[in-house]
Parts: sequence; structure tokens; C-alpha cells
Amino acid sequence: MRYRVLGKTGIEVSTHCLGTMMFGSVGNPDHEDSARVIHAALDAGINFVDTADMYSAGECEEIVGKALKGRRDDVVLASKVHFPMGEGRNRSGNSRRWIVRAVEDSLRRLDTDWIDLYQVHRPDHTTDIEETLSVLSDLVRAGKIRAFGCSTFPAEDLVEAHHVAERRGLMRLRTEQPPYSLLARGIERAVLPTAQRLGMGVLTWSPLASGFLSGAYREGRAVDLTTGRAKLTPHRFDPAAPGNPAKFAAVEQLIALAEELGCTLPELAVAFPLVHPAVTSVIIGPRTMDQLTSLLAGADLLLDDAVLDRIDEIVPPGTDLYRADGVWQPPSVTESALRRRPAGERAAAG
Repeated sequence: MRYRVLGKTGIEVSTHCLGTMMFGSVGNPDHEDSARVIHAALDAGINFVDTADMYSAGECEEIVGKALKGRRDDVVLASKVHFPMGEGRNRSGNSRRWIVRAVEDSLRRLDTDWIDLYQVHRPDHTTDIEETLSVLSDLVRAGKIRAFGCSTFPAEDLVEAHHVAERRGLMRLRTEQPPYSLLARGIERAVLPTAQRLGMGVLTWSPLASGFLSGAYREGRAVDLTTGRAKLTPHRFDPAAPGNPAKFAAVEQLIALAEELGCTLPELAVAFPLVHPAVTSVIIGPRTMDQLTSLLAGADLLLDDAVLDRIDEIVPPGTDLYRADGVWQPPSVTESALRRRPAGERAAAG
């Protein structure tokens, strides 16, 4: 296992980060088995564990907390806040009111006195970024967290957050957590260069493109859309869906490349994000021990320039062959009223 410094925090983390989203009711409901997977990851040299309050509605944090008993000091523990936790208003978002409550809940579930990296899970344009940075800075001073970052922030939001922190004398976002894979390279255009210029650490998620790079989905083969990942997001795996033929074609070329290298497609997929100079660590999210073993098998795989040139020919730099599910979309895209002048104004202008 290799290690890198997380941005400018001075904290050394493994280049493979254990993502825990699949532990709990959403994935592996067996707490003891999930703990064994976590222990195996730590024994393999991983010292970076990422979770979130919303994973299995808090159950995942409880599993992680129990699994880390006796090993907490050796682990860099990351969690996240933003998504709704329970019914009612003001139980989500990036406001001071919610974050102060949410961090205490996470600390209790994780059974720890501090969180090493606390991340806002998505942007929240209903809350002034100064409000969010202010409360996160206060939590660092209070010893509740050691550093804070964000997830799936666009480049312009990263820049704004750093400018606000500088002007107001607040602590800065230290990390960004975006999706990045052989099939989703869009963040190479602005997010990764911006994070690099700002001295931020980057931990990327979904290296297997939510299962599309597992090797289980092949061109010209029938896809069962009622089981596994395909059941959750059938539009992503349906060969007849628009855009999917290009993904299947790219996968076939990437499988051929992996075979030439003597590795599996998942090993190639996990090795790829770590080549970018802005990336600190790649998050792997196993559900079972076998999945952990297969993902760690290529931990020492290094890709040379010739291989990277081949990858660029298959999926050009900065290109997204799909949009990762759950990635934040700005209101300017999702809310039609923000893209259209009022009807009366349009009529007058005409």
C-alpha cells in the first residue's frame, strides 16, 4: 500500500480509501461480516475510512464505530453531512443549525471523540457558503473535527469557498470528493486542476462506474436488469438505452487492454484515478470480503505513459460517457424557472 499527504493537511493517508456505503441495510446487513471486511482492509495497509451519516440511515456509521474499537488512533476517519436524516424540516443541508446537530449524531454513532475529515456531501445554495465555513471552522476549534472538505462541488464553488474563507478569516475546504473513472473523466476539465491549484486533497469515488467496469457487463451479451446493480439503475445497463452502446464498446477495448497488462478490468479501473497528480486516494466500496480482495489485488499496479495513451484513445480526456447517479446538479439546470424569462416578459420582448 502506498501513502500520500491529504492536500495541505499534513495527514498521511493510503492511496486506497475504504468506502463503507455498502455496509448496512443498503448492502451488507451483517454487522459482524462488515466488520471483518473493515478489519481486513486495515490489515492490508488501508488507514483511510470514508462513511456518511445518510448511509443506511446512520446504521453504517454504527458499524464503522464498532469495527474501529481499539484501532481508532491508527485510522483517518472521514464522514459527511448534508442529506436528510429523518422526517421534518431543518434536518438536512449545510446550515449551522443542522451541521451542529448532525456532527454530534455522527460522533455518537461512530463512538469517537473526533472525526478527522468532515465533508459537506453536496452543495447547498440555500445556505451562504460563509455560514457553512464558519460552523465547520468552529468545529475544528472545538476539537470535534480535524479538517473539513466537500463532495461533488463544481470548480466555481471551490473557488468561491476559498475566496470567502480568505476574506472572512475562516478555515478552508481541504478536500474534494468527486466521481472519477475510466468512463467518467469530466472532472479533468476544471475540478481536478482547480483542486490542485488550491492545494486541496482529492478522494475520488465510483472507480468501477457503479459496476459498469466490473467486467460483468459485456457488449453483445444479455443483461439481466432485474438483479444486482442493474436492478437499481436499469437505465445505466440497458444496451438499448441511448449512450450505452458507446459505454459497452469502450468496456470491450478496456478489457482487451487489461488482458494485455495481465490484470483484470477492475484492477485497471482502480489504478487509473491515482495517476492524476491531483488525486490523493481512490475510494473502493466493497460489500463482501471477496470484493475487497479483488479490488486490492491491483494495489501495486502502475500505469505507464503508453498505457495511458491507449486509455486516452478509448475515452478521450475530459469526456464523460455517463453521468454518475447522485452527482449534484445546479438549480440553473434542474429548475426550469431559472432558465426561462417570465412569459409576460418574453411576450413583451417579442
